[in-house]
Amino acid sequence: MSLTARPPALGGARRPVIKIGSAVLRDGGDFDRVTFASLVRGIVALKQQGLEPVIVCSGAVALGMPLLGLDSRPARIEVLQATAAAGQGRLMRMWADELAYYGMVPAQVLLTHDDLRDRRRFLAARHTLRALLELGAIPIINENDTVAFDEIKLGDNDLLSSQVVSLVEGQILIILSDVAGFYAGDPKAPGALPERWVEQIDDRILALAGGSTTGLGSGGMRTKLEAVRQVNQLGVPTVIAPGKHPRILRSLFAGEALGTWFAADAVPIRRRKHWIAYAPRPAGVITVDAGAERAIRRRGRSLLPIGITAVEGEFGIGETVSIVGPDGEEFARGLALHPAEAIRRAAGRRSTELETLDLPSPEAVHRDDLVLLRGPEGG
Repeated sequence: MSLTARPPALGGARRPVIKIGSAVLRDGGDFDRVTFASLVRGIVALKQQGLEPVIVCSGAVALGMPLLGLDSRPARIEVLQATAAAGQGRLMRMWADELAYYGMVPAQVLLTHDDLRDRRRFLAARHTLRALLELGAIPIINENDTVAFDEIKLGDNDLLSSQVVSLVEGQILIILSDVAGFYAGDPKAPGALPERWVEQIDDRILALAGGSTTGLGSGGMRTKLEAVRQVNQLGVPTVIAPGKHPRILRSLFAGEALGTWFAADAVPIRRRKHWIAYAPRPAGVITVDAGAERAIRRRGRSLLPIGITAVEGEFGIGETVSIVGPDGEEFARGLALHPAEAIRRAAGRRSTELETLDLPSPEAVHRDDLVLLRGPEGG
């Protein structure tokens, strides 16, 4: 799992995406101004070197808690959203004040999964972020916690950072955490050290990860590894590093072996297929038989109605659907070529029987709009 090789050089990573976790910006019950100032100096140094850092910053909920007299992270969704609303303004004010000292401007960008789920909104967000970078601003991206529902409690700023890499075409993802990296064993064991290099994230690696240890954020190491795996599939390397380490960003870009580095996939997935696989939340579920699963997984075929055994949800043309095998496990995602009701009517029928249904295409999901989530890429 680990190699003794030095971490990859970051000289070519002109557009790094830097994710800052909630626990990094907290010192006990207070905001850690020392760490925050140090991180800002590191980001400024990258800008001065001609790089275009993009920041995904957690902390709105953690900063809102003391403002509202809360001692622990709220469990009720509406209180959690209210806490985020109170803390978001404080978080951006701190970014604005600190960067103003260096003559730089932050730009707040709040996103939800719905923004990433719709291809047009996804591309609109990409154009906006490109414009901000061209104007010299530093994008500060966060999930729009005040309007998100189930997303807010899933550690999505880790997963959001993986989508941002695709969104801005970043060259590296740096996840700054309250831990020193990924540990294959108990991180609290005497002499425990993080792994320096992980060649590939597989099920065994994921099984070693745990949940959130601080109670401030909503994610944990497993969520981070899921985000890392998604980024690696784009052909982009990732590092999980200790956010409170002095001069952490400058040290990483100087080539110091800090944190855990994760290798990029040798054969990256195309960005559009990455969006199909990870950005949207599926609007429905299509269950297929064993023959259809084999045709998709092994031969890279389109999904035909004859192999469909069930259709759940109400979705329209072009919406993302989850494709599930007879074992109940999701193995692919794709864009529906027909509305849910039309696919229900066509399910189990041969192509020669579809003429009476007036379908513009015999496929339910075309291979060009389909991506495997496990097993060899068939598209």
